Amino acid sequence: MTDRAPDRTRRATKAVGGATGPGTWLELAVDADLEAVEAVSEILGRVASGGTSVEPAFLLVDDGLGARVDPSRPATLRGYVPAVDSALAEDAAAAVAEALGHLQAFGLRPIGELRTRLVHEADWAEAWKAYFPVLRVGRRLVIRPTWRRNRAAPGDVVISLDPGMAFGTGLHPTTRLCLEGLERLADDGRLAHVRVLDVGCGSGILAIAAIKLGAGSALGVDTDPIAVESTLANARRNGLGRRLRASEGSVTTGEPEVDVVLANLIAGVLVQLAASLRDALRPGGTLLASGIFVDREDEVRRAFEGVGLEILTRAAEGDWVALEARRC
Repeated sequence: MTDRAPDRTRRATKAVGGATGPGTWLELAVDADLEAVEAVSEILGRVASGGTSVEPAFLLVDDGLGARVDPSRPATLRGYVPAVDSALAEDAAAAVAEALGHLQAFGLRPIGELRTRLVHEADWAEAWKAYFPVLRVGRRLVIRPTWRRNRAAPGDVVISLDPGMAFGTGLHPTTRLCLEGLERLADDGRLAHVRVLDVGCGSGILAIAAIKLGAGSALGVDTDPIAVESTLANARRNGLGRRLRASEGSVTTGEPEVDVVLANLIAGVLVQLAASLRDALRPGGTLLASGIFVDREDEVRRAFEGVGLEILTRAAEGDWVALEARRC
């Protein structure tokens, strides 16, 4: 492994030699088994100030107008590093390559080599389009990328989405588990006219779905300003500009307690924020938490129960878990 590390780093930084400058990003991409997604996401997140995304493998159906996820194939993870300073971008790529090399050395799950390329903001929308089909989630929800056509069936709840550089397209199991949880809340009448907080809102997909399923209003918060811009833009695309607000920050918003909190994060962050997530809820309010790798489910459960959140239901897809909890 030691002998291969310099070659790996040279391959990782090769793409930075092209034209760089304002509006240019270095894309870091790696294929990983679904069980390694959380670990690889964490590595990319250390350097990817432009955001990260997870794209499970999918199979096109309905003549290419729809898709279904293929859990037997690896996901593709992408992170984006500003390439204004090529030296800093090279350092970031090298750091990721080295960290991935350490992870690969364990040989626990298949992880591919790091791939890099330069992406220009002017071409960003085109670069994303190939990865996102129309996707049906649950019984009623349909995620339609703005560049795709779709013939809605009676009763469909269609979300028009342009992910831009923010996480959240409906392709990843963690997002789908949250969407399916929202549909269950709507079926039970627990979304009607409620106030929703979406922590780590990304593209705004969950907050938009909540409103379209009956919520009265939603606030999205994210530490990434790009995600906030994406959420607001997608709210306007769906005619929800007045009902969905978004701001930069975390779960402590200074806002009144809400009826439903959505938190599609990762296990470590959910544990860290458990008390704050509880405090954001009114007594009897509902928390939908996703992004939990099955090996860390017990840890998240203990954290939630330790702050007075009662676990009500559990949903799983592959190795990912979502929990529904109630503030006691």
